[in-house]
Amino acid sequence: MGISTESQFHVLAVDDSLIDRKLIERLLKTSSYQVTTVDSGSKALEFLGLQENDQRNPNLHSVSPNNHHEMEVNLIITDYCMPGMTGYDLLKKIKESSSLRNIPVVIMSSENVPSRISRCLEEGAEEFFLKPVRPSDVNKLKPHLMKTKQEYHQTPGTQETQELPEKPEAQLPPPSSPAALQELHLQQQSSNKRKALEEVLSPERTRPRYSGLTVV
Repeated sequence: MGISTESQFHVLAVDDSLIDRKLIERLLKTSSYQVTTVDSGSKALEFLGLQENDQRNPNLHSVSPNNHHEMEVNLIITDYCMPGMTGYDLLKKIKESSSLRNIPVVIMSSENVPSRISRCLEEGAEEFFLKPVRPSDVNKLKPHLMKTKQEYHQTPGTQETQELPEKPEAQLPPPSSPAALQELHLQQQSSNKRKALEEVLSPERTRPRYSGLTVV
């Protein structure tokens, strides 16, 4: 069952290096993720539905553009150093988009530059991996994927949580009613006893007795 749930996650990998693309694709598929690879940030944006003014990409068919409307991307992992649009530029484009900003973005780089790492994290990147990417790095992706999945399930659940307070309001009277009913029963019992005593001690019932005695 774990594999079937993980296979629902779709990762878009962006890297201009063919070797690195094959490596990350293999690691992700080993973890049972669906993977789509592209070799530039502009193709990644086109796959995501953000059309750029640049339409001179003859290899666009390699990313199966007809499927990007049907396949939801759950995470984007991109190289930092790429010609044209860098991974940082791609990150900014995604975070500026109202429809894509919630997709987790992970940056990869072969250079360990602290200022570069901090800048990407401040811009909204979830992780910053140093190449070569290892299986232990791929394991860090799952919490981010699960977080997005929970957010999607919580959005319709908010309506249910709003309905819950209404039920306790309707159920508030019943807990107090048994005590009130008990008091009513006690009052009725005491009133019944009083009535019984009044009937016993009433003069209408005592008179026949006295009259019977006088006759005798």
